[in-house]
Amino acid sequence: MAAQKGNRFWELRSEHGRKRLFESPELMWTAAVEYFKWCDEHPYLKPEQKKGNTILPKNFEGDISQLDNIINIETMRPYTMQGLCLYLDANIRYFDDFEKSLVGKDDDLSKDFSTIITRIRSIVTMQKLDGAMIGAFNPMIVSRLEGLKERTDVTTDDQPVQIGSITIVPPQARE
Repeated sequence: MAAQKGNRFWELRSEHGRKRLFESPELMWTAAVEYFKWCDEHPYLKPEQKKGNTILPKNFEGDISQLDNIINIETMRPYTMQGLCLYLDANIRYFDDFEKSLVGKDDDLSKDFSTIITRIRSIVTMQKLDGAMIGAFNPMIVSRLEGLKERTDVTTDDQPVQIGSITIVPPQARE
């Protein structure tokens, strides 16, 4: 049976909407630091062949980590927002929506949460960029993840451009 029209049963609720994942910005920061520390303490192991004259046997089908000439090299584990959200038992959409809900709010709690989220995002971005610069991460993948683009601005200062036997005249110079 449907509820009566005009009812106000919703006013009887003691809480409205989902509870915050963190009661304070300090707890959010502490959890993020735990995630960063976990990433640092659990690097990826990358199998690589030892330098020198050792060669993998032809048609090798076994586990390469069992060979004497293969070593596991520890490499940085990248910080990611998706990884952080999994660590916090949240999802990226919840995190993004929570951040958007703070926009325009003037109370101290919202400002503090906004500051912490900005700091977390900056650390995640900085660690990936640093890793790409030192060669621990693939620079092309990092640039795509971060939405970085290489742009070249070529201007002619409204002068015609000669390419081979073709002259291109900018619209401003045609008048």
